[in-house]
Amino acid sequence: MKNTIFIPTSILTLVYLTCLSSCAFIFNEQTNPATSSTPTLNIAIPTAGNSWVMDHGIYTPGDIVTAEGIRQWSNASSTIRTFFYLEQKGSISLGIRAKVSSGVSRIQCTFGNESQNITLEGSRFEDFYIGDFQVENPGYYFVDLKGLEKDGAVYADVNDILLGGAGTRDTKFIKDDFYFGRRGPSVHLNFNVPAGVEQVQWFYSELTIPKNQDVIGSYFMANGFGEGYFGIQVNSATERKILFSIWSPYETDNPSDVPEDYKIKLLKKGAGVTTGEFGNEGSGGQSYKVYQWKAGLTYGFLVGAQPTGNGQTDYAAYFHDPATNKWSLIAEFRRPHTNTYLKHLYSFLENFIPETGVLERKGLYQNQWVYDAAGWHELTEVTFTADNTARKAYRLDYSGGVENNSFYLKNCGFSDDNVLIDSRFERNKLHNAPKIDFTSLEKY
Repeated sequence: MKNTIFIPTSILTLVYLTCLSSCAFIFNEQTNPATSSTPTLNIAIPTAGNSWVMDHGIYTPGDIVTAEGIRQWSNASSTIRTFFYLEQKGSISLGIRAKVSSGVSRIQCTFGNESQNITLEGSRFEDFYIGDFQVENPGYYFVDLKGLEKDGAVYADVNDILLGGAGTRDTKFIKDDFYFGRRGPSVHLNFNVPAGVEQVQWFYSELTIPKNQDVIGSYFMANGFGEGYFGIQVNSATERKILFSIWSPYETDNPSDVPEDYKIKLLKKGAGVTTGEFGNEGSGGQSYKVYQWKAGLTYGFLVGAQPTGNGQTDYAAYFHDPATNKWSLIAEFRRPHTNTYLKHLYSFLENFIPETGVLERKGLYQNQWVYDAAGWHELTEVTFTADNTARKAYRLDYSGGVENNSFYLKNCGFSDDNVLIDSRFERNKLHNAPKIDFTSLEKY
């Protein structure tokens, strides 16, 4: 797929316009399963991990894509779109592995700017050959399947999109671990703290989400450190949150397993803030405030750490709203068995809803500073990293770097915008240190 333009909204789906590289079909309509005379289709792309459903050009949630593949596909308005990345130009052969519940079904298969109708029959999974194509450029492509006619209750059960030919060498797609693969790659900015700055008491940054990039399922994490993280989320079409979490030093994904002397203790929370425990990705203390932050505005984030002197460290998070020009406390936590200032500073962007892993989102991470006994120090150097989904090359739709003197992170959407993992970036200094009266911040 080439030059895809998304027009995101604050709802789960979005309308999109697509322009593709030219691909020429050179086949006739197929009415029978693949035989020994058809090209070898030796790459099977699981629809369970690589397909999304569209309805009249809009990505929609639903139960058609299952852990086994495409099931209960009965709606004529549903289009099954399956993505894969071709590493090189050349000839490819295309097919599907499918079955019908009864009788015969006719479906339309579209690749590039051409469509072909094929007939499916048989109650056992078989390989159906569609045709051959010439691909002119490497990049992301997709195959669309649309139901035309059916004798049974559903058009077909489809397990795989099949590829073959010289142009499919090193084809990239989600091979397993479909939950995380469908969520998409998570990307990070790891900040380089200037030499000589060791006891960081405060970490400040600003975050702007461009308009139409505030996609549901996004977590734009602004201020991360060795023991926790602080940022904003889009949780649904009607709800957004400010989130601040601290991990327990006791390693478990089940909060109930944490011994009492390893639990995170809440010291104080701000107005309208909900607190509790979290699990599944480690365990610890979590706080959040339901807050309708807006795309296009720049918000401030401030997190602090202070060792207590008796083997514990207190952490506090404050959020700056440009509408009020005030800092508001989110929460203060005490972490036991810990004696540290802020270290391992980073930001990240992730999607936590698999159904929206098909939609692009982007954040601008700006004006980072740290504070120690000597004052403020600007952070201008980062290393760009990504999670295992990206490192395994299951997804290549991620990037990061410098844009208009801000760092940025972008992921999902199956775009060809890709940045080499572990690349280093540097922005120019802004010389715009935070003007914060720490004595005025709300304390416990």
